[in-house]
Amino acid sequence: MEYQPSSYTLSSASSSHSNPSHHRLITTLNGHTSAISSLTLAGKFLYTGSSDREIRSWNRSPYETEISNNLVLAGNGAVKCLIIHSNKLFTAHQDHKIRVWKITDSNNNLEQQQRQQQKYTHVATLPTLGDRAAKALIPRNHVEIRRHKKRTWVHHVDAVSALALSKDGAFLYSVSWDRTIKIWRTKDFACLESINAAHDDAINAVAVAYDGRVYTGSADKKIKVWKRPEGEKKHLLVDTLEKHDSGVNALALSCDENVLFSGACDRCVLVWERGERGMGLMGKLCGHKKSILCLAVAADLVCSGSADKTIRVWRGFNGEYCCLAVLEGHRASVKCLTAVVDHCSNPSHSQASFLVYSGGLDCDIKVWQILVPAS
Repeated sequence: MEYQPSSYTLSSASSSHSNPSHHRLITTLNGHTSAISSLTLAGKFLYTGSSDREIRSWNRSPYETEISNNLVLAGNGAVKCLIIHSNKLFTAHQDHKIRVWKITDSNNNLEQQQRQQQKYTHVATLPTLGDRAAKALIPRNHVEIRRHKKRTWVHHVDAVSALALSKDGAFLYSVSWDRTIKIWRTKDFACLESINAAHDDAINAVAVAYDGRVYTGSADKKIKVWKRPEGEKKHLLVDTLEKHDSGVNALALSCDENVLFSGACDRCVLVWERGERGMGLMGKLCGHKKSILCLAVAADLVCSGSADKTIRVWRGFNGEYCCLAVLEGHRASVKCLTAVVDHCSNPSHSQASFLVYSGGLDCDIKVWQILVPAS
């Protein structure tokens, strides 16, 4: 890990109702030799995936010098998404597969304890062999994936682009460039449902709310909302949101889940608010010069990463949003983001601290601190 301390930069908000924020680059993590394609936080660790099948874990605290830097090579092509449930890591891959890893601590000696090393054990590849075999015996389980070629419906037949968990962790949702949504049971990894031709083009993003609503964003410019009625086995389409001018790349829900943020190739983040009649467009966040590729939410902050190499930090106030900061430092597109409230630092009572983790096509992972006026 390369440590690059940086002084704070003052960023004036673009609207008069907001106060200025401070931000700085805390550190840059170097270890991957190819573009960063995914990242997530869980417990004491940051997990990252690259475009060349690498999965690594790092000590998530940028204030500690010792790091965990374990490496796993899996599948072929990019690791498109990472998600943690309990002691299991689910990874989505460009080779059409979902892989499941059991994470255990390897604290056999004092040195390993200090470095907080972890061990990964491959548990399953989805769809599992048993699931495939059981479905293959019944002809109606076979679907045509291209002319004169069929496979069972449990298979993704193109890159698995994103994953999301139900709030109780019982179900895993996967979306793919093959235009399907699949629902898996995390207990035994069985595929329970496949929504075929869910969109007219590749599906790039998925988000799941506490009430079971599933949001999917696609290159067909649409966001679709799905819900499984009580007592039913299948998800139904309940809403279609069509305000983007180009393909949707990223989705994120606000902490109270009443607001959905969507980022697209049209360089805008759209803000959708849930009402009695469904989701309504409430605002548009503009400022990026190229496609928005990723979104992250922490408390009342929204972060957007773009092909213009920057990250913008937005904050809402009485239904209006302003840009608090523009984070510059990546040398290529910002491909993935996550953000959390920073409990380790000690800002003044009048300020709140956040950490933003970003991964770019420049192979770098950067950690930023944002100080904003306390709500």
